[in-house]
Amino acid sequence: MIKFAWDMYKKYEEAINYLFFGFLAFLVNMVAYALSIRVLGADDDKVVLVLIATAFAWVVSVLFAYWTNRSFVFKSKVKDKEGIWKEFSAFVGARIVTGGMELVIMYVMVDLAGINNMISKFVCNVIVIVSNYIFSKLLVFKKKDA
Repeated sequence: MIKFAWDMYKKYEEAINYLFFGFLAFLVNMVAYALSIRVLGADDDKVVLVLIATAFAWVVSVLFAYWTNRSFVFKSKVKDKEGIWKEFSAFVGARIVTGGMELVIMYVMVDLAGINNMISKFVCNVIVIVSNYIFSKLLVFKKKDA
């Protein structure tokens, strides 16, 4: 049984690692968001504060996600400063796109649809995590052809 589990892990290592570290990034995002909401005194009626908390949580989780994606998920081999900077810039650029997407979704769900901000945040995170994997896999950490 252990060998089977190990073989399955090795076969799907990247996807499993992405889900694991994606879940950790989700937790980082949610904790940063909840702490921000508390510090700012935000609630569902104060959408500007909800958006500020969302943006702060995004910055914290993007920094965490870059480190984990680079190190443990896609195992980037880039070592030179210029290459790392290009990789980081592409990562942040992709996350800006999904961060903007997150702000729009949060605004629509909380302000226009009247859905609770924490429920909205959960739904939004699922959409964003899937989008981030696609961008990271296809644009940021793409493997060079040998």
